[in-house]
Amino acid sequence: MFTKVVRSGVLFLLLIVASACGRKNLESTALASAPVLSDQERTSLATKKIFFGHQSVGSNIVQGIRDVMSEDPRLKLTIVKSPNPQSISTPAFVEFEIGKNGDPQSKNEAFAAILDKGIGTQGGIVMYKYCYVDIDSSTDIQRMFENYRKEISTLKGKYPSLKIVHITIPLTTVEPTAKAWVKSILGKTTAQDVNVKRNEFNNLLRTTYAGTDPIFDLAEVESTHSDGSRSYFTRGAEKIYTLAPEFTTDGGHLNEAGRRAAAELLLQVLAKL
Repeated sequence: MFTKVVRSGVLFLLLIVASACGRKNLESTALASAPVLSDQERTSLATKKIFFGHQSVGSNIVQGIRDVMSEDPRLKLTIVKSPNPQSISTPAFVEFEIGKNGDPQSKNEAFAAILDKGIGTQGGIVMYKYCYVDIDSSTDIQRMFENYRKEISTLKGKYPSLKIVHITIPLTTVEPTAKAWVKSILGKTTAQDVNVKRNEFNNLLRTTYAGTDPIFDLAEVESTHSDGSRSYFTRGAEKIYTLAPEFTTDGGHLNEAGRRAAAELLLQVLAKL
């Protein structure tokens, strides 16, 4: 009986420690204030041809752009959703769905196929994004990134006039560290585990393309609170960034605040190209 009491007490203390370690961590960042578009940037955006392949979180971001436009009539973009984006030859922000969620290679192939239908020779800005569900506990991140890198290299060679924007993979919220610890003991995959993989892919993307190609760092804006601190947990000595809870209602998709923050940063990236 005494042994059982001791064991229960030790487990309770461990849970308290783990819970304390799982409290929200803070880290200051340059994204403390939302980017503001200048008159020159608004004018620049209105003259561009922009093609964006995506799935659900991408739709959140496009709605965020509409939100920005509704509040700032000086920003004039023609937003078009089309299954045949190659048919749009005038300046516009053209969105289209690509591939299948859970299958990142299908998105690589679908995006390349769309460019081959005519976008590639038109010129302009092109980009596509993976979704958080494209990575799970079994994903080989090195292989996934290598497939992406090869696809981008091929597209650059075929269509040198295109400006390709890279997008980091969106994140999700995670369970408290105490709960993750218990799930790990039981042999279950945690949301923290999968976010580790998303961070790994994003780090590879940043390392490979920073300084040479434009990057829309969706993961960074998603993990940045309005006060400039970051949402993350630690795994060993590494900070693993997560979706800030105030940016979502379901742990993955973006609510009004999240989509607005993402849209503002994307517009600023595009305006500078």
